[in-house]
Amino acid sequence: MVSAKKLEVLKDVAKLANVDVSTVSRALNNTSYVHPDTRARIIKAVEELSYQPNILARGLRQGKRNTIAVIVPKLSFSIFEELTAGIQDEAQKRGYSTILCNTDDDKITEKECLNRLRNTLVDGMIIAGTGYNKRLVRDMSADGMPVVQVIRQLDPNLCSVTVDNVSVGYQAVQHLISKGCQNIGLINGSMQISPYAERYQGYSKAIRENKLAEITVELSSKTRGAIYGHDCTERLLDQNAKLDAILAATDAQGMGVLRALKENGLQVPQDIRVISMTGYRIGEMLETTLTSMELPGFEIGVSAANMAIAAIETDKSQPIAVRHVSFSAVLTPRESTM
Repeated sequence: MVSAKKLEVLKDVAKLANVDVSTVSRALNNTSYVHPDTRARIIKAVEELSYQPNILARGLRQGKRNTIAVIVPKLSFSIFEELTAGIQDEAQKRGYSTILCNTDDDKITEKECLNRLRNTLVDGMIIAGTGYNKRLVRDMSADGMPVVQVIRQLDPNLCSVTVDNVSVGYQAVQHLISKGCQNIGLINGSMQISPYAERYQGYSKAIRENKLAEITVELSSKTRGAIYGHDCTERLLDQNAKLDAILAATDAQGMGVLRALKENGLQVPQDIRVISMTGYRIGEMLETTLTSMELPGFEIGVSAANMAIAAIETDKSQPIAVRHVSFSAVLTPRESTM
């Protein structure tokens, strides 16, 4: 989220350069014409105030700010923690700073964040969107903002770095079937968001091929973490006496699943097997280690940063080439499916 401190920076620069804040903003963002003499005064003011990293001044000369916005739905207990670390590490190596926006997967928070970013000091944007602000993201791209979608591809006309989630859902079901499971429940998320929809496609395909019945659950909730996994497991147990396996969308959900099963006196994997379809580090640290489809979060972040920088550094007279990169998940068996 854009901080109040940045707004104070603009005010200080404006005061020293003897211009208004809107002129400083236009100069920094190159959104409209600013007289060369005025621009020179703004550059001098930025340098005299010693605002880090004189990236502002350097950006004015080069027509960019060397800053990338990163918009993610959450950080703790999620793949986005590693992904963000990868973005920030690669961006720093290449001389870019980052502005991080955590939306908590809330469409209103995301919209506010996007609107702020339209008029702030960023050259490009990496986003894992909620799916509810696609038009706004498209408009920002049309206005010249390089956009890279990460994990969640909401618009095929914009660059993306994603995961083959159909394969994730399919492989997870096949692994459980290989262990003798026949009644496999799915705890997922909003079908508005591409990874959830794609994992369901893979789950459904494997279930059909093996002539089994789908067992799915979705509860009304703003959050999709451990508590959601716990409550969905309670619902699955109430409605399916023969349930012998559960697929959770994320490691956080998987933690909730394990807790609910323990509270109900069920043993993992003896009574019910469990897999997380978005694994990173949590699964191997739990009391009952969690089988998961491991995603290379850091590497995905590095790839997204490089794609964004390539778009930013494209000659402005040339269209940005739309590229799509897809990573594969790796099934990592642990105690929960042994």
